[in-house]
Amino acid sequence: METYLSPTYFIDSNHPAVVAYTREVCGDEQDPLRCAVKLFYAIRDGWRYDPSVVSIKKEDLKASHVLSKDSGYCVEKAVLLAACARAAGIPSRLHFANVTNHIGTERIEKVLGTHVLVFHGYTELWLQEQWVAATPAFNRSLCEKLGVMPLEFDGTHDAVFQEYDPQAGKFMEYLHDYGSFHDLPYELMVSEWRRYYPHLFRKLHNKEVMVLTDKSPELD
Repeated sequence: METYLSPTYFIDSNHPAVVAYTREVCGDEQDPLRCAVKLFYAIRDGWRYDPSVVSIKKEDLKASHVLSKDSGYCVEKAVLLAACARAAGIPSRLHFANVTNHIGTERIEKVLGTHVLVFHGYTELWLQEQWVAATPAFNRSLCEKLGVMPLEFDGTHDAVFQEYDPQAGKFMEYLHDYGSFHDLPYELMVSEWRRYYPHLFRKLHNKEVMVLTDKSPELD
């Protein structure tokens, strides 16, 4: 279990900013489960979900860098939750899958060129002698805008995207499982993105990014 408690390049749980943020959220809480729940909600709602421009620069994917932002997409928020968990002494790992989202399908397919969302990421936490999945990607305000219930996390049951929305329409399906990793599998993730989304890779301010918006960011 030591592997899942140790800092890594991306899950830099020993970074002073990560340590300080974890202490700020958990306070004097000594119970790992209650601390994990606090971290989940703080990260779920503290960072607005925004996948419009995805940086491929390694430094930008570190948990400590995510802390400097006010938004992030699923991988960034999962990495941050994993790092804060380790800073709190809770073993953590990352899990990735390809999924399909049935909300906003027309717009998403127009940009991606496919209905498949590749390398969706979430966090797994070791709590009460079991791995529990926690997906902090969609903040509450976004869920309200989309008309779906936000994911709740109690530290005991898996919190993954709902299969159905409140009106019994499909929300998300898991198509392919990449498995769990002790750190972000950067090379695999980027290679999969290039395979599925070659048309999205651009240069923005001399940095390689994936642009997932039909609006036009200022490109180099």
